[in-house]
Amino acid sequence: MEILDVCCGSRMMWFDKQNPNVIFGDIRKETITVKDRSNGKEDGTRSIIINPDIEMDFRNIPFEQNTFNLVVFDPPHLVRVGEKSWLASKYGSLSNDWKDDIEKGFSECFRVLRNGGTLIFKWNETQIKTKEVLSLTNHKPLFGHTSGHKGFTHWYVFMKDV
Repeated sequence: MEILDVCCGSRMMWFDKQNPNVIFGDIRKETITVKDRSNGKEDGTRSIIINPDIEMDFRNIPFEQNTFNLVVFDPPHLVRVGEKSWLASKYGSLSNDWKDDIEKGFSECFRVLRNGGTLIFKWNETQIKTKEVLSLTNHKPLFGHTSGHKGFTHWYVFMKDV
């Protein structure tokens, strides 16, 4: 495998959710079903399935250094969210030590990335500004893009030094 997604969740951003070149990792493995009449299902529910190839913590990635050509880092971005809310189920939530968690996540992602490899970082700044998150790594992004309905989601591309 050449690609590692360290917190894949339900693989929402992937076009091919079963891409054989990717190891999908996440700290949780679960199916969550909630009542929701807005989605049009007859039984009035909707589900989210988090089924990683490997259960792992992005703060302590269980792979050797310099293993992957591409690492995807899309960590939870919510601090204030209801414990059993749909948003928490869908995206996860950050701990009170979120700065330390994200800093360790960046460090681990770069550790397992090969020299010259690419890190794709995705962040939604609804609650925490992207600038504050990017300050948690010494690596500087090459370029990025703002997207989403209100422009809160940011994508950044980093390259590990050769």
